[in-house]
This record gives sequence, C-alpha cells and structure tokens, in this order.
Amino acid sequence: MVSDSSSEPRHEPNPILPLSRPLLPAPNSSAPMDLQPDPAGSAATQPESPDARLVFVSHPDRTATQHRSPAGNAIRTTKYNFITFIPRNLYEQFRRVAYIYFFILACMNQIPQLTVYGRETAFVPLGVVLFLTAVKDGYEDWQRHRSDNRENNRSAAVLLPSGGQFAPKKWKDIRVGDVVRCEADETIPCDMVPLSTADPTGVSYVQTINLDGESNLKTRYARLETAALPPESWSAALIRCEPPNLNIYGFQATIELDGRQIALGPTNIILRGCEIKNTAWVIGVAVYTGMETKVMLNNSGAPSKRSRLETKMNREIIILAVIMLLYCTFIATATGIWLHANRDKLDTLPYYRKADFSHGGERNYLYSGLALEILFAFLKSIFSYQNFIPISLYISMEISRLSQSYMMTQDKSMYDEATDTKFQCRALNINEDLGQIKYVFSDKTGTLTENKMMFRCASVCGVDYSNGESPVPGEVAPHPTVVDGQVRRPRRMVNTDPELLHLLENGKVTMEAIHAHNFFLAVVTCNTVVPQILPTSDPAVKLIDYQGESPDEQALVYAAASYGFVLIERTSGHIVVDVLGERQRFELLGLHEFDSDRKRMSVIVACPDKSIKLFVKGADSAMFSVLEKSHELDILHETEKHLHSYSSLGLRTLVIGMRELGTKEFEDWQFTYEKASTALSGRTDLLRDVALKVECNLQILGATGIEDELQQGVPEAIESLRQAGIKVWVLTGDKQETAISIGYSCKLLTDAMTQIIINSHSKESCRKSLEDAISMCEKLTSVSSRTHNTQGAMDPGGILLALIIDGPSLVHILETELEEELFKVATTCDVVLCCRVAPLQKAGIVALMKKRTDDMTLSIGDGANDVSMIQMADVGIGISGQEGRQAVMASDFSMAQFRFLVPLLLVHGHWNYHRMSYMILYNFYRNAVYVFMTFWYNFYSAFSLSNTITDTSGLLYSAVYTALPTVMVGIYDQDLSRRTLLKYSQLYGPGLRDGNYNLKLFVLIMLDSLWQSFVLFYVPLFAYNHSSLDTSSLGDMWILSVVVLVNVHLAMDVFRWNWILHATIWGCTAVTFACVIAIDASPSMPGYWAANHLMASKTFWLCFLCILVLALLPRFVIRVFSAYLQPNDIQIAREYEKLEKRYDRSAVDVSSNPSANPQQESTC
Repeated sequence: MVSDSSSEPRHEPNPILPLSRPLLPAPNSSAPMDLQPDPAGSAATQPESPDARLVFVSHPDRTATQHRSPAGNAIRTTKYNFITFIPRNLYEQFRRVAYIYFFILACMNQIPQLTVYGRETAFVPLGVVLFLTAVKDGYEDWQRHRSDNRENNRSAAVLLPSGGQFAPKKWKDIRVGDVVRCEADETIPCDMVPLSTADPTGVSYVQTINLDGESNLKTRYARLETAALPPESWSAALIRCEPPNLNIYGFQATIELDGRQIALGPTNIILRGCEIKNTAWVIGVAVYTGMETKVMLNNSGAPSKRSRLETKMNREIIILAVIMLLYCTFIATATGIWLHANRDKLDTLPYYRKADFSHGGERNYLYSGLALEILFAFLKSIFSYQNFIPISLYISMEISRLSQSYMMTQDKSMYDEATDTKFQCRALNINEDLGQIKYVFSDKTGTLTENKMMFRCASVCGVDYSNGESPVPGEVAPHPTVVDGQVRRPRRMVNTDPELLHLLENGKVTMEAIHAHNFFLAVVTCNTVVPQILPTSDPAVKLIDYQGESPDEQALVYAAASYGFVLIERTSGHIVVDVLGERQRFELLGLHEFDSDRKRMSVIVACPDKSIKLFVKGADSAMFSVLEKSHELDILHETEKHLHSYSSLGLRTLVIGMRELGTKEFEDWQFTYEKASTALSGRTDLLRDVALKVECNLQILGATGIEDELQQGVPEAIESLRQAGIKVWVLTGDKQETAISIGYSCKLLTDAMTQIIINSHSKESCRKSLEDAISMCEKLTSVSSRTHNTQGAMDPGGILLALIIDGPSLVHILETELEEELFKVATTCDVVLCCRVAPLQKAGIVALMKKRTDDMTLSIGDGANDVSMIQMADVGIGISGQEGRQAVMASDFSMAQFRFLVPLLLVHGHWNYHRMSYMILYNFYRNAVYVFMTFWYNFYSAFSLSNTITDTSGLLYSAVYTALPTVMVGIYDQDLSRRTLLKYSQLYGPGLRDGNYNLKLFVLIMLDSLWQSFVLFYVPLFAYNHSSLDTSSLGDMWILSVVVLVNVHLAMDVFRWNWILHATIWGCTAVTFACVIAIDASPSMPGYWAANHLMASKTFWLCFLCILVLALLPRFVIRVFSAYLQPNDIQIAREYEKLEKRYDRSAVDVSSNPSANPQQESTC
C-alpha cells in the first residue's frame, strides 16, 4: 500500500501553544533525541513515589543527605582496576581448558617422584602465555582508562554556593544539585534540567551526535518560571524526579518553586553527551551524574568476548585429554603386567633395577613397589604425552590474529577517503568470527543512511512536478533575499521544476497558483526548523543553514527556499519568510508536533492578511482520513496516484493540507487547549484530543517525495550479504512508516515480500498477534513448498516473509514466555524490521537470538543508543567518521561506511575463518603425529616411557621446527581470491555451516595422524631391523622424518604461495636438519655424529621417501577422489579461478601475437 512507504517528521509530540503564552512545549511531551518514546517508560517510577529523587537546587550536600548519596560524575568504562586485574584476567584466561590442564601438570611436576622438568621452570611455558595475554588485555583496558580520564578531567562552570558566580570544576567533581553553565558548542557533563537559557523564552538547541549519531538539532526548554529568575533565587527550588533509570526517551519530574509545582517532561532535560548549538549559553541543575546518567546506564560495560572457534576448541581439547588419559591408563596397565611377568628379573633388567650393588651392599634402587610403579607410570606418561595438547597453539593464534588485524586495517577497500578513516580492529581475539556471521543487526540513522534528506518531487493541486532541473552554480533563489544589505541564500539548493516555478511567478490569481502558494507556505511554516547564518568569503553574501529536529523538515525547507519561499527567522512567537522577494511575518499561534498516533503535525499561524490558517502535514494514511472529500475529488485521486508512484521509487512521502479557522473556532480551540494543558492527569491524551478536533475537514494542497540518502553502496551491500546467507535485521528508534520506507530504499524490503506487522499494546494482543503470525508463516511456508514441488526449478525462491514489529509490542514480549513465539516467527521470516525500539530493546533482540540459536550475531551502529546492542552481539562494529564516538569506543571493530561490511565479512572474514580453522586442526595433527609416534616405541622399551629422540629436539619440535610455518599460513594463505569471494557471495557458506572446523574433520585428522605415526615408526624400524643402528640414530631418523612429513603435509594444503611461505616452510625444514646435526656434534650427546653417518647412507634417503609417500598417500587419494566426485563450492571456485587465469593468459598471448592465423583463432 502507499502508506507503507510514507514518512513524517521524526519527532514526538509537543502540544499546541496558545496565543496568550510563548511557544513552549507541554512538559509531558515525549520527543527526546528525535526518537520514539520507550513504552516501558510508562512503568517508570512517578515523581511522587517514595523512592523519588529529591534534588535541592544549588545544595548538593543537602541533596546527598536526603537519600543514599548519589554517585559522583566520574565515569568508568574499563573492565579492570589495580585490584581486580590479576584475578579477573586469570579467570578469563583460565576459561581455556588447556590452561587448566597445563597448570595441573606444572603443579604435579613439583612432586619429586614425578619431576620431568626442573621445578622452577615447570610454570614457565604457561606463565609466558598468561603474561603475554595479560599484557595485551591490560593495554586494551589502559586505552579505555585513558579515555575515561580525559572525559572525567574536562572542565565545566559550576555555580558557587554563595550564588551569582560560576567557577571551573572538573566533570568528575560535579554532584547532583550543582548548577552548571554550558556555553555554545560545549558538551553537557551530566543529565541536567535547564533552568535558564540565552533565549528569553527558555529555548535551547542541542545536538545529539554523541548519543544517536544524528547531527540535526533538537529543541530543549527551560521553564519560564525559572528562566525569569536570577541565579540566587534558584536555591529555593526543589526538584522531585524519578530515580535513575535506563529510559532515555522519557523523564518525569516536578519542580517546586514559591509553593507551586511545575511539571517537567522529556523536553525539559538535556542528557550527558549532548552539545549546545545555536544557543549562547544554558544553565541547568544536575539531576543524574556519572554512572547514573541515562547514557551510562544503557552502557552494559565492556564484555569479555571469545571467538566461536576458541570455544569449540575446548571440546577437542577435552577429547584429546580423554585420549591421553586412555593412553596413560594403557601404559600404566601394561607396565604393571610387564613388571609382574618379570618380577624375578628386575634386579638385572635395564629399565627397572630392584637392587643396587654398586656401593658394595644391596639396597633398593629405582623401584618403589608394583602399586607405586603403576601409579608413577601413569603420572609420568601424562608428562611424556603432555604435548598432545599444544600450548603453543595459543601463541600461534595470537600472532596470527595480530597480523590479520594489521592487514585488515591496511585494506584500502575499507578506507573512507571522505572522512580519512581507516578500518580499526579494537578486539584482537575474534577475527575468525567474522567468517561465521549469520545475523546482522543494524541501526538505521547514520548507519544505513547518511541522515541527509533530499527533496525530489512534489504533487501540487493534482499535478506531478518531478522534472527537477539542477540549479545553476552560485544561483541564490528565484528572488534574492536581502537582509541588512546582505544577500542571504540557502546553503543547499535542490532541483526545481520549471513549470512549478513558472506557476508561482506568473499565475498568482489562478486556483492552481493559490494552491501552490499555500502549499509552500505550509512547507515553510509547519516545522521546527531554525535558520542559522553562516559567513562566506564574500562579506556581502551570507549562507542560511537550516537546522531542525527532523532531516525531513530540513529538506522541505530547503526545497521551499529553492522555489522562492525562504525562511528568514523563527522565534517562539513568529516566523519571517521571504515570499518571492516579499518579506512576510506570520504570527505563530500554536503547533501540534507529530506523534505516533496521529501521524501528523500542524501549525496555526496568523497571516499578514489577518486570516488564521491551520497548515497540516503527515502520512497519507493519516491525512486522507481528515481531508474534505465533498469536492476536489479529482485532485485527491491524482494525488493518490502520485503518492503511489513516489512510494514505488522508495521516496518518503508526506501529504500537505490546510484549513482557514474562524475567530470563534480559534477561540474554542484556545480554551480547550488551556484546559487540557493544566490537567493533572491524562494530559497527553487530552492534548491529543484537542489536536484531533482541529485537524479535520482539510483542503488538500499536495504531496512531497523526499529521498533519504543512503550511504554509498548500502543496497548492494545488503544484497551481497543476503546472497551469502546472512540475515539482515534493522533495529531503529524511528517510526514504523519511516523504517519501512528505508527498508524499500535499501532493498531490504521488496514488493514481492509478504509483510507481517505486529503493533500491539498489551500482552494478550501480542500473544494473539504472534499466534496469527505463526499460523500465517506455516501456511505460507507450506504453500511455498507445494509450489516448489510442482514448479521445480521454475520457483525462484518461494514466498518471502518480512516481520515488522514495534517497541511497544516488544515491551510485552521480551523476557516473557512470548519470546519463544517471537523467535519462531522471526527465524521463519527473511527480513525483520524493528521500529521505535529503545537501546536495551535492541540488545534484547540480539540476546533473544543468542540464547536460542548457535548462530553468530553481529551488531553495527553509530550512536550511544547502539552501545548495548553492539556489546551484546558476538561481534560489535561501530560506525566512525563524522558521527559520534560512543559506539566506536564500545565496539570490537570500527569502520566508516556500512558497505565495508561486504569485504570485511565475505573476504577477510572468510580468509580468517579458513586460516584459523586450519591452524587449529593442523596444530592438533602436528602434535598428535609426534605423540603417537613416541607411543609406539613403548611396545619395544618395556613401557618404560623412554624416548630415542633427544630432549632438545623434543622441545624444539613445537617451538622451532614446525612453529613458524603454521603461523605464516595462518597469516597469508588464501583459499580464494578477493575477486572471487566478492563475485560469488555464496562462498561465505562454509563458515555458516562450520565447514572448516567440526568434529568430523577433527576425527579424520586424528585418524590420519594415527596412520602417519604408524608409518613414521614402523618404516624405519623395518628398514633397519637387521642392522646395527643405535637408538640415537633411530631417534634422529624419526625427528627428521616427522618434521619433514608435517611440513610437506602443510605445503600440500597451501592454496596461494608467496615467498614468505616458501621461506618459512622450507627454511624451517633446513633448520631442523642443521639443529639435529649440531646437537649430535656435541661429544656429550649419546648419538655423537649419529646424524652425519645416518644421512650418508642410501637407506636413509630411501626410507625417507617411503615414509613421505606411504604417510601422505591416503590423504592424497581421498582429496583427489573428493575433488572429482563430490567437489565442494570452494573447490569448484578454485577450478573456475584456474580457468580464468588460463583464459586471461591465452588472451594475452593472442594480443601479443597479431600475426596469428585468424581462421585458427575462430576455430578455437
């Protein structure tokens, strides 16, 4: 329907203002920060409740004594402090099961009978890993600490207790009750109620870019009762307000002054982080400070995040531990059996000597009895096989992640030239999670959009004017606007339709011209836009920059200026407009701001001709019901057609109407408004009723089409993500109509989708709506399945579903039994759009998916209202650049544009997941091969746990011989090129299906390790069975073979070679040979020169070749057959890349050989 793409100004209701008082909003209007109110706010504590906060203005000490002392104004976003750093960091690190395992081993090594390594050095490997990780975590937290210090030590002007004088005070020292003065362009240090402003009417303008990422101005008010008083008189005031709470969309309070109670509402509080704009100064009293401010209460703190692979790795480590314990049990049992069978020979056997005669007398020697020997064998075998679980893996992972992060930050495809902003990695331990994202939760304003509206077309008196022409550079307006001898022109001009311009200029007496004239008067007056004068290089020319709460309003006012209706001045009581070169003043008698029930905004003005006119604009669904339809039906029909056309283009639409009020009707309205505005209860409903009574029988003037400029590449990015199997959900505080409109603009919603809309205001109605939605989903899904079965390949994808739900409904659903029903509906739908949601509701939606599914989640936003959502998700991304920094500071990664998600996820995410998955499995394989190989030797050494490989080579195996190659592969290997991954988004699928790391692959790796260890052990044993080769030489054979084997195995799996990989893999192999030779060159070693003699024989090299062939043959055969019989997407894409390279090479050869036979070319 047309209404699905309509839009309205994005702010909440301020009531109509009577003629007898200045233009101020009703205290209980709910329009903070240009976002919809959180319905949960209705449940907030009323000011009259027993736990209401009492704030004695200018008396912070007295305020603190009335109840528990309010928090100071210092904020803290760090995870640690000096006391908690060590215990909390150790707790977080020991969530890795491997660390517990190695800690237990180090403790056991302190027992003399079990000591394998030096007692002092037993904790060194684990200690080094813990220390390096703690340094990294400490550095990250120190960065947050520095940011907090900079914030807490900023200075603000605070009223001295004596009154009358303001003195500088650090932000962290501000207390509840302090009176604070903020100058223009300064940031508000706490949540404060404005008492006075530079404007005599108490109006101030604030920018919430640090809170919600929006740069447009919002209006906040000081009550006239306090604005007119000197500072020393404020000390008698008492504010009763609700306790600190999370609801940044509402505020309930009263101020007691001179025996009167004055109501305060959301427009009477300025939140911490807002900036004062277009107002010389604002003085307010602090009501919430520090961690009790609304923005900090919505900050859930920096969470401890671990990657999905690292969490799953604990499962494999436990399996390896069980296998190791089984091995140890087998060794201990076999030892007991062997000792019992050879109990009469223990005095002389080489491995166990029961008696020692070396000192002349018999004494016990190396034997503690059968039971203890079995126990010691079990415990010593744990030490012997401790490398089964690779502690070096964690160091390798950290090095690879650090390098991956650096390469991501250097990626030019994620660099934004407009803001000179690079991609930033703020968390170094979840890079691989970027390759497994299933759900993307995105904010709208500043994330998907630029928050810049552009007027595109208009329908006036039933005529479509959409043939806009670009303005001539330097053009001012149809008529120059001159004020005080200076030419003023709008900062931005929009495309204008020549026919409409001609109508305004030359058709003043025709009905169409009158409609057009009133149309633009409505556009230029029915808003809250304030003109701001900017200097230019030419002193005789000034620019008019329009600032307002709604980007829609700004776009409309700029459009009116381009057509000759230039807004010159707006105050609380009048509006000055340059109408086609003629200065006109309109008295502002009252206005009804937009609210989500009426979906309209209206203004009542006294025109220069003494008439009183009501101008109204709003969504078409809300406007057509209040239009006078007894005449001008043809205009109505044509306007509806134009609206449908605009909506199909994804434009935000508004309908403009008007009505002239008689004196009697205006007086009646003024009387009812005065009565409603002084009501003690139900004030909002009464004021809404007043607006509904006056907004009726309107004459239609026309409609507008506004384009909300999306960030570059957003529709293409969303389409790429959806093709990759990623579901994109949009969570916004905007109205439902606005959200739907943006959904169409960014191609998130399409006309082919069936929309399920849930707008309920009670738990029972939510339950009924969800039940109906589930039934509809099941019905449509079954229909889609039958259609697919009957049409087969003709069906492109079945029926697409989109769920659209608002914040009031989520209040009754989240954290109740209805969550399960919402989960069923949401997971069935292809698209979910949540509108009018509060920050914690955003986090609640993310938590809903995290609790009920193992799928990975990613949240992306740009404002403080997105912080909770960002921190709740598995991966949080903050949009940086021109927006605020709150989201960036709370994020794991930051970028300047939404479109950068595509290369981040589809390219770097895919690469990182592939690299890290392979690194983990390879490390398990590498250590398992070595441990299994040494295990076989126990069958030939009386289960004595002796080893033919030198201790030095055993330590160097994981630390030097095979360590660096796997790290380099984890940094540089690429299974597919960037071009292929971006071209075929479906190649992101392996990460969603856990295709590169799962239990099946782990089992196969272990079986392969078992086979390779068997070949490694028995081929040399068979080859040298009848020779005089000593055990030291056999040990050299085994260590050289296993190193070369695992490195060749690694080389077989490398997809994309470069010189670094060649250097590390073959360099480490060469280093292994050199080290083994060097170790055997020591006269103190039992295998003195053993390696040299060994490598001088042909048997060694033949044995070496047989090991490589036999060990890798099963793996090679399986890979070949799987690639030809059941190739996966990655293998197919790699073959496609090879064909492309051959084609490109052939094309180059042909182009470089122009004498080639053209007939032969055509034949080819």
